[in-house]
Amino acid sequence: MDHQLEQLLPALSARPALCKSLLPGLLDCVANIAHALRKSHHVALAGTANAFGDDQLNVDVVAEDILRAALSRCPAVATVSSEEDPTERVVNSASAFADKSERYAVAFDPLDGSSIIGPNWTVGTIVGIWDGTSALRQSPADKMIAAVLGIYGPRTTAILAIRLPGSEPVCLEIAIGVRSESGQCCSTILRPAVAFAKAPFKTRYFAPANLRAAAECPSYMRLIAHFVENKYTLRYSGGLVPDLVHALVKGHGVYVSPVTATSTAKLRRLYELCPVALAMECAGGRAIDPDTGDDILARPLDSCDERAGLVCGTPDEVSLVRDFFLGAFGVSE
Repeated sequence: MDHQLEQLLPALSARPALCKSLLPGLLDCVANIAHALRKSHHVALAGTANAFGDDQLNVDVVAEDILRAALSRCPAVATVSSEEDPTERVVNSASAFADKSERYAVAFDPLDGSSIIGPNWTVGTIVGIWDGTSALRQSPADKMIAAVLGIYGPRTTAILAIRLPGSEPVCLEIAIGVRSESGQCCSTILRPAVAFAKAPFKTRYFAPANLRAAAECPSYMRLIAHFVENKYTLRYSGGLVPDLVHALVKGHGVYVSPVTATSTAKLRRLYELCPVALAMECAGGRAIDPDTGDDILARPLDSCDERAGLVCGTPDEVSLVRDFFLGAFGVSE
């Protein structure tokens, strides 16, 4: 896998820890989490809560443990934080890795969509990799260099997005193989270039998250009506990762999750929004904050718990949604 990645992105040869240790380790984590989920027939509360007070499921804890154990074994990883434990914690000191030029901060959501895992729907893992020892008070557009979206469905796959300074961004889809008898997992590149298609589109897709907000946000109600009247196809599962990967696989789609006074923001910028925004941009798409219309990656993070809404997907559709929310198609909110 590391040899294939270097062929696709030669700049990775200058980052051996990222190419040969961190990225392959994260893909192994996707395989390990998938294996654990297949054995977790009883999804139940773990009897613990995360730092935000949300009750944890047993599968949340398992996925968290798998990722933290793997990241602690990669000397180039300086700090780790997760949605379950939103504090950047040192896992390897600088002395643990000889090449001081490769130091990374990793932030992840171990099991996004765990609330829909009971009915056996597709869920995912979201991981962001940042240059340096912290993701805070850095420019996401410059310092966030890679994202992994693991997808646990009928197949186990991953979207890998990489954007290194001085290199063209890449977005690829990886097939996570079944474990061998020796316990090894074989990952292969399924699609070396994942990208949004160009118009005209045979089918147009939309995923309206936080739909209850339409009851108090007229612009969102008008937007939903626009999608229906123009015969867009609804594709919404309630899981962020599968809904976004659907758009990446089909080559078209727009995901909309606005925020209102009572339907407050739930998506965290560090653990969900920034990684998926990088994946969208590397595939030629766009991701914005529906409140401001600004790109998700335009503003540094001041804390691990910053939250916002999300509009992402095909660039023209994102611009259309932005116009609806910012008043171009009717009365301003």
